[in-house]
Amino acid sequence: MGTITVPKAHVLNKEDTGFSSSACFTELLCYMGQELVFEAAAEVVEKLTLVDVQPKQIERICHCYGQKLEDQLWHTDSAEKKNLLCSSSNQNEPYYVMADGGMVLTREEKWKEMKVCRIFSADDRININKGRNCITQSQYVVHLGDHRSFFNKVEQITDYLPHKIFIADGAKWIWNWVRETYPNSIEILDYFHAKEHLCQFANLFFKDEGEKKKWVDAQCLWLLNDGVEKVLDSLSSLWLPDKQKSKCRDDLVAYYTSNQSRMKYKTYRDNGWLIGSGAMEAAHRHVIQQRMKLSGQRWTLAGAQQIANLRALNKSNQWTFLNCLMKNAA
Repeated sequence: MGTITVPKAHVLNKEDTGFSSSACFTELLCYMGQELVFEAAAEVVEKLTLVDVQPKQIERICHCYGQKLEDQLWHTDSAEKKNLLCSSSNQNEPYYVMADGGMVLTREEKWKEMKVCRIFSADDRININKGRNCITQSQYVVHLGDHRSFFNKVEQITDYLPHKIFIADGAKWIWNWVRETYPNSIEILDYFHAKEHLCQFANLFFKDEGEKKKWVDAQCLWLLNDGVEKVLDSLSSLWLPDKQKSKCRDDLVAYYTSNQSRMKYKTYRDNGWLIGSGAMEAAHRHVIQQRMKLSGQRWTLAGAQQIANLRALNKSNQWTFLNCLMKNAA
């Protein structure tokens, strides 16, 4: 295929992507490539613009600018970057910070954990109707690699937030970082993870479904009323001759005991705070999985990070930063 013909103004460096293109057209290719698999992106671009673009060209552009984002956002110190990452900071409202990991299939290391953080203001959580809320704006941070590098990225945002509420499951790598870095923040163990562990034990212990439901409902009521001590007493009082059941109970007791200070759910709800990390589960789906965990996909380590960077920028409503990056390169 020949070189794409574009106006001379704003033509980007051919060395970066293998062919010349305007900043505007390159931005379109980049956007389509992070939204759709490269073959589908090429088809849509051709239908919209009547320009024949190969999937490989879109792939190269996405990898190129995904890497530029990595370098510009996380490895440089600039006022423009700080304004971008921290522009929504509200000094009066608490900010929720949620982090978790999900697996992505890579060529070099098989399944590898992609860590994702979602940050949003309490002001950005809007009630749509009873039992349903919408988060209008979030900041996403993604990293395919070690915990420390991930947290280094997250801290470039959270350091500027005065009131932070961390919600996560029982992962020690998260809570150790929170306790060490932000000792005065609010820590909340995701209620639904706490309930899931409880139900797993109940499924093993009870044979009668009615008895199991009655027991689980009673324990959940205690949990929702700052009564984790009552739940621990209830668990300790159970007679468990079976070693498997005994171990499951002991694991649950250890889990609740280590997170006891993070399980004051009535207090949290009375303050109007969230007690679950459902927003984090949704983040994994629409930032990572919808594009990067499709049938047959295997990513290089570098390529996975680069596409994830573009996805996070788009879902954070900060796509204009990429536009500026391209125009500066023209």
